[in-house]
Amino acid sequence: MSVRTIGVVMNGVTGRMGYRQHLVRSVLAINEQGGVALSDGDRVLLRPVLVGRSLDRVARIAAAHDIPDFTDDLDAALAGQDNLIYFDAQVTTARVKSVLTAIEAGKHVYAEKPTAETMQEAVALAEAAEARGVKNGVVQDKLFLPGLLKLKRLIDGGFFGQILSVRGEFGYWVFEGDWQQAQRPSWNYRAEDGGGIVLDMFPHWHYVMENLFGRVESVYAEAVTHLPIRVDEQGRPYQATADDAAYAVFELAGGIVAQINSSWTVRVNRDELVEFQVDGTHGSAVAGLRNCRIQHRAATPKPVWNPDLPATARFRDGWQEVPDNEDFDNGFKIQWERFVRHVIEDAPFPNDFASGARGVQLAELGLRSSAEGRRIEVPQL
Repeated sequence: MSVRTIGVVMNGVTGRMGYRQHLVRSVLAINEQGGVALSDGDRVLLRPVLVGRSLDRVARIAAAHDIPDFTDDLDAALAGQDNLIYFDAQVTTARVKSVLTAIEAGKHVYAEKPTAETMQEAVALAEAAEARGVKNGVVQDKLFLPGLLKLKRLIDGGFFGQILSVRGEFGYWVFEGDWQQAQRPSWNYRAEDGGGIVLDMFPHWHYVMENLFGRVESVYAEAVTHLPIRVDEQGRPYQATADDAAYAVFELAGGIVAQINSSWTVRVNRDELVEFQVDGTHGSAVAGLRNCRIQHRAATPKPVWNPDLPATARFRDGWQEVPDNEDFDNGFKIQWERFVRHVIEDAPFPNDFASGARGVQLAELGLRSSAEGRRIEVPQL
């Protein structure tokens, strides 16, 4: 067995996701386990090269993890010939320019979603990567959540029979920032800075629906700003110009109807922050981040509507937990390993920039649907 090391330029690790999920829980964790295992038994270690607009912030992260390579000069980082991969976790407004620079430098590119603010830009990134001949991928972490992996197992095993509908509930209360500090950065609520729950979450819902249930054929959405005034990190009130909730109906191939509510203005009365209920002719399931419960048609009760009497049935007791049957690793780390294998040995990686562009397309059409108050068909890209 041989071990080789490749450089990975990481732009945006000063942000929450870039730091926690991508640097610490993915790249550094991969190195701690001895690198990415290839099909021939060899391994690949990842040498992070940290890049950020604030050299002081990047330097502090580098010092905390004993990382020698850091800079505020993206061009200098991309000039390193051993730096094969460029990763981008910046705010969306900064992503396109940096990704194009990396593509022009001949680097394989892996990026957070959404890959761009508009479908036109997202398609341009996919076309530029293809023209330059570089591998490309977009983060689609929710496909690797234990709950959704169990759901995929049920689908592949034919548990549902014919799938009829999907109902998704996502969200939690993000504090306004006055009497309690907000859990999300203020730019999330300013459209001019790339904020908005539609642009943030519809690309997620797109790849979940596309990979588990079928192609998205139409969208009808209502995007709203429930809280027009919030307070930023400096304690200053500001106008929230981006949507903080969206209520959408998607029509999928095969006649499946998906309804998904996304909100940063909802108080959680669910077992997990996101849950998908899938109903089919032979059974139903409710999948969250980690857990998945099922009810087969043979075990389905027969409720009778009677508003004059209190309900005595404990409906949740009629559902069965789906066992793990395997050890589930961090979803971000799993996808990092797959992308490295894609780069080094051309292993399959379907989560490419074209897939990311379809997610941005859905977000764009969702906002258009809301603005025009109508159902909009989704053209194939």
